[in-house]
Amino acid sequence: MLSSIALLSRRHLNRALMATAVAAGMTGAGCAHIVPQGLGLALTPNPLTDPAVFNFALNLEYLEAEYYLRGVTGQGVPDDEIGPRPGPVTGGRQVSFQTPYVREFMAEIANDEHNHVRFLRRTIKASPLIDMSRPAIDLEGSFKAAGQAAGLGDNFDPFADENSFLLGAFLFEDVGVTAYNGAAKLISGRDSLEAAAGILAVEAYHGALIRTQIAESGEELIHGANAISAARAALDGPTPTEQGLRVEDGRYIIAPSDANGIAFKRTPQQVLNVVYLSADQGVGHGGFFPKGVNGVVHHT
Repeated sequence: MLSSIALLSRRHLNRALMATAVAAGMTGAGCAHIVPQGLGLALTPNPLTDPAVFNFALNLEYLEAEYYLRGVTGQGVPDDEIGPRPGPVTGGRQVSFQTPYVREFMAEIANDEHNHVRFLRRTIKASPLIDMSRPAIDLEGSFKAAGQAAGLGDNFDPFADENSFLLGAFLFEDVGVTAYNGAAKLISGRDSLEAAAGILAVEAYHGALIRTQIAESGEELIHGANAISAARAALDGPTPTEQGLRVEDGRYIIAPSDANGIAFKRTPQQVLNVVYLSADQGVGHGGFFPKGVNGVVHHT
């Protein structure tokens, strides 16, 4: 079972999140800066080509693939699929799943995320000026920090057991859906937009599965998921991007969406706020990406 999650009262949690936001210097979420990084290339006046947008997404897919593959198999993305200058991956290990169908679902998600990495690498390959290397990824200290911000204790480890792994997965999946939805308007090609929509749909299936399984796993995990959702919202700023697993009127939310039933979206800046675990838009690295993400879309 999930080891000693410290559940905060609503008032205590709100105070903690507000203090975290103030300490981080939250000023609200805007657009991520677009500057050259890594290769020192001269960019065109509009560097946000479709391959550049997909390269931003590739960073997130590397993160998800490393998380699920290591949790299910104990091994990460193969060396021949991480680029010429890959960053290291810290943490992550095989989980001892107790429920056979949960392991099967997690294995399917791992395969999907791995295929997303492969697909994006094949798609971006047509643009040789883009570095597709895996960025440095932290799956240890980042989860401890995220767990502390959400009130899950000082040593949250998503690889400790099945329930902890589900909570770690919950942290990622909603962000993936909102990231692809927010990036849609940055994509110009019809084929590229169709591909992004297809990936978004699969990420949404993943997110709904994770939410459903947590809802079936009892109050401890439900409170944990709601605490993670609140912590993400604190990093996003005033724009609505979140719905907890169970809302105030007692309803369970499987598909977070606005009044029109449309999935929430995050700007690239908001996505970076979450994965860097900081609302300070000038940080440029941290959290799950200790050296930042690769590509032309990132913090200064």
